[in-house]
Amino acid sequence: MTKLKNDRFLRALLRQPVDVTPVWMMRQAGRYLPEYRETRKKAGSFMQLCTTPELACEVTLQPLRRFPLDAAILFSDILTIPDAMGLGLYFAEGEGPRFRCPVRNEDRIEALPVPDPEQDLRYVMDAVRLIRRELDGAVPLIGFSGSPWTLATYMVEGGSSKDFRIIKAMLYERPGLLDRLLDTVGQAVTLYLNAQIAAGAQAVMLFDTWGGALTPSDYCRFSLKPMERIIAGLSREHEGRPVPVILFTKNGGQWLEAMTDTGADALGLDWTTDLGDARRRVGDQVALQGNLDPSVLYASPPVIREQVGKVLASFGKGDGHVFNLGHGIHPEVDPDHAGAMIEAVHELSAAYHG
Repeated sequence: MTKLKNDRFLRALLRQPVDVTPVWMMRQAGRYLPEYRETRKKAGSFMQLCTTPELACEVTLQPLRRFPLDAAILFSDILTIPDAMGLGLYFAEGEGPRFRCPVRNEDRIEALPVPDPEQDLRYVMDAVRLIRRELDGAVPLIGFSGSPWTLATYMVEGGSSKDFRIIKAMLYERPGLLDRLLDTVGQAVTLYLNAQIAAGAQAVMLFDTWGGALTPSDYCRFSLKPMERIIAGLSREHEGRPVPVILFTKNGGQWLEAMTDTGADALGLDWTTDLGDARRRVGDQVALQGNLDPSVLYASPPVIREQVGKVLASFGKGDGHVFNLGHGIHPEVDPDHAGAMIEAVHELSAAYHG
């Protein structure tokens, strides 16, 4: 086992003392980096980039060569599981991800297989192993999956949706059928994340991108409960140390108390929730991750530094904070502005520790 040279990200997730607040960015390997765009061009397609472990490793490491980030996150896509279930994932120009075979009836849902991660998603596991080797203990590696509800929205709608018309019709007309779909997807996610942990992921994150589109009662049943079952089934220790779990629901600030009860170690917050208020609500039960508005990075470095300071001050003194954007970094952001944010976090946060 390679000893970690920088473990402040893992320590913060476990609410242990750190010297400065750790920072990473959702979508930190992405289109805002010219080197990513070059590698994507070399790959020929986004799917080829995702399914070639050497290329996935390369783009995972690119932001760490530029910035003193405190964690790497596996480069992959949340829709790898439905693709391995045989739904026929493809990316349409200007439309985003699409599925050739959406699941909308009982026969299709009952026939869904639960993929074997080391067989059907071997390219992801090979990427995890390769990234860990290349990192050589520099920083921890984060594995991830989409939440069952979020994956189900794509699987039923056939792609991204603005109103979730088809899956919400299923939710209200045939809630038991949707429960069965979410249960199958939940089993697949549990196996997938445990396989990532066995391959070397040192923390894992559940991305519930579309949970905020639900009513409070529907969120609890169709989004939160499936995630709670996944968390209960995860390997929480590997290589002699804990494996923290982060749960992130976009637009989920109203449900923080319920999210805290899932057993997750940390909750990700988007920018619509006040960090200080969230800390008061959850106390010391979980760590918090977030939550700078990604659009702040369009501003000048002095303004970015000021806004970083506001987020740090909102959380206040003490441990249990991982600095991040409230969602993914936008493709049009100047990389130097991302660098200004990371520098400001490390410089300004020292006063809140020790």
